[in-house]
Formats: sequence, structure tokens, C-alpha cells
Amino acid sequence: MKKLSIIFAMFLFTAILMGCDNSDDVAAPDNSSSVLYDMQGTIDSLPMEDLSEAEIEGLTIMREEEKLARDVYIYFYNKYGMRIFNNISNSEEKHTSAIKALLDKYSLEDPVIDDTPGVFQNEDLGALYTQLTAAGDASLLEALKVGATIEDLDIKDLMDYEDEVDNQDIIFVYDNLTRGSRNHLRSYYSQILNNGGTYDPQYISQELFDYIVNSPKETGRP
Repeated sequence: MKKLSIIFAMFLFTAILMGCDNSDDVAAPDNSSSVLYDMQGTIDSLPMEDLSEAEIEGLTIMREEEKLARDVYIYFYNKYGMRIFNNISNSEEKHTSAIKALLDKYSLEDPVIDDTPGVFQNEDLGALYTQLTAAGDASLLEALKVGATIEDLDIKDLMDYEDEVDNQDIIFVYDNLTRGSRNHLRSYYSQILNNGGTYDPQYISQELFDYIVNSPKETGRP
């Protein structure tokens, strides 16, 4: 029954969470309010279970790590006007909102006190924001490589944190976020190649990277 409840919830929710992951070049519609409402309902439909310290740590870090991705992509969209950054920043807004829904469900403190782009409670993430935006200032190609690096890191961290999780609702969200990051990595890598560049994975294995970029985008259906 536990496995069936996860599968059923994923069937309901995946299209919502992944809806803006299917296009590199067309701006995603602004439906954040309705998406957040549906995400909250799906997360709440899964049972509340005891949290371990590792699960709490993972949620706290991933809340700001998804914000980091959103903020960097907003910065690059404002600088270069390339729609891939706008599309994926919209997707990252949904990702960080999904983590926020879990924090609220378990009455955990939200590390995002100030949602201003570039502002973080985690000093390492704040420093990383400065480093990544500076790297992407060099050129559009470098900005696309930064996007690939962020998704590369996201995939690794989500997989690592999920190894420490047994709560159904957290597994559900992490699975969907990881799938989204794989699609984002595919999109950025495609644009890197289109702009005459290359990218080598920094965090995930070369084998996993090759599998991701050489496979089609995922629809997210079970």
C-alpha cells in the first residue's frame, strides 16, 4: 500500500511539477499560483512521518539550492535575454516551492527569510551565487555552462540526500526534482553544443552524464 500511494501521487503530480521542463525556446506560462496549490495538495495527501536529522538537513539545504538555481538563471536572463534561462528559472521557482511545502508540512524553519535574488542564509550558497554569476558574465556560452554545472550539482545532491530519506512525501518530491534537473541538464547541454562549446560533468559521474544527455527528455509519467 505504501508503494502504491507513492505511485498514485506521482501520477497526479508529475505533469504539474514538470510542465515547464518540455521546451528550451518557448516561454512558459505564468501559472505559479495554481501549480503551487496543486503541489501542496499532493504533498499533503501523503502521510506525515517522523523526520531524521539527515532529512531535515537535506530539506533545508535544497530549499536554498533550488533558489540558487532560480536566482542565477534570472540574472542570466536579464543579461542575455535567452529564453532558456527564463523557462528554467520558472521551473526552479516551482522546485523551491515544493521544498517549501514540505518545510511547512513539518513545521520546519524556512531558511529563505529574504527571497531577494542573490540573498542566502547559507554563506556557501551565497558565495557560490557570486562565483557563478561572475563566471557567466564572461559570455553567453559560459552562462550556459554555469547552467549545466548547477543542474549537475543538483542531481548529485538530490540523489545523495534521497539515500538518507524514507519519508514518502520527501522521496516523491526529490524524485520529481531530480527528473526536472536531468531535463534541464539536457537543455543546457544542447544549447552549449549549439553555441560551439563542450561541458564535462563536475559532480555526477561521466557515465551518468552521458546517459542523461544521450537520452530523450523525460515526461515524468510512471
